[in-house]
Amino acid sequence: MKKWVSIFLFLLSSLFLQIANAAPVNVNSADAGAISQALKGVGPAKAKAIVDYRQANGAFKSVDDLLKVKGIGPAILKKNRDDILLSDAKTEAPKK
Repeated sequence: MKKWVSIFLFLLSSLFLQIANAAPVNVNSADAGAISQALKGVGPAKAKAIVDYRQANGAFKSVDDLLKVKGIGPAILKKNRDDILLSDAKTEAPKK
């Protein structure tokens, strides 16, 4: 029983570390390695396809533009939408 508790705690802590280390990535400036580490379901080949598309067609203007990249479909976009940035600048909401 003690062994199972240890295994469970290890797996839980591993999951927490993966979630805690996840950070948004700017797909208009990041290299393929950074993209593949930051986005769920995006390995080295898909990350390279994102960089290649960006180099051939220019910066992504919307997150949905990633659907034009071969291998990036609606499911991958849905899983990662909150972690995809198009610029590094932080903009504030207009003050009323």
